[in-house]
Amino acid sequence: MRRPLIGLTAYAQQVQYGNNDLLAGMLPMTYVKAVHATGGRAVLITPDDPGTDVLDSLDGIVFSGGGDIDPALWGAEPHPETDVDPVRDASELLLMRAALDLDLPILGVCRGLQVMAVASGGSLHQHLPDVIGHDRHRASSGTDPLAADASAYGRHDVVVRPGSRAHALLGGSMTVNSFHHQAIDDPGTFTPVGWCPDDRVIEIVEDPERSFALGVQWHPERTADLRVFAALAQAAAVRAGLSHVSVAA
Repeated sequence: MRRPLIGLTAYAQQVQYGNNDLLAGMLPMTYVKAVHATGGRAVLITPDDPGTDVLDSLDGIVFSGGGDIDPALWGAEPHPETDVDPVRDASELLLMRAALDLDLPILGVCRGLQVMAVASGGSLHQHLPDVIGHDRHRASSGTDPLAADASAYGRHDVVVRPGSRAHALLGGSMTVNSFHHQAIDDPGTFTPVGWCPDDRVIEIVEDPERSFALGVQWHPERTADLRVFAALAQAAAVRAGLSHVSVAA
């Protein structure tokens, strides 16, 4: 039986490969492995040729983590700490809005959660330390998140609103990893259902009116807790008319 096909938004980055310096389509394999471990089949979507036609072939989509979103998209001036990728922004906002229109199952991870908010009319805090007075959501300032090990990530609790879909999936509280300095200010059309209890930074959003639309501010793909990926795979299987998903041992 075929697996539900899950798109993963990737990014273009200049890399050194042997003696070659080239532009590569990039995404940490932790995302791919998380999709495969929970019964999906991963397909990378690069930002170089934006188009919504790819969604016609997908059963679900993951909007992955990465760099900052351009504050011009919600009418703000850039903060000195903000570093943007306009090509990726344009591609992912196009895909997000189209995926929402199609009610395609969506999982947003870190930046992906922020794309959900901005695409639906919301806005972000550009630099959290200015808002909450600390940088504990990004434990080692200046660390490259692609090279970071577990110790480079922030650690904090998340509390989840009872009665929400996220609560049914994740329970009332958990400890998560994080690596970000932007965060949701206005969630747009999405409903915040999870927060860091110490500073009230939004950590989970959802849309209970859609088949599956969930965003988390942390990085579950770098942990053994893949429940959000499993829930996406199940929603994608239902959309595809598959009776079940086979989870890797």
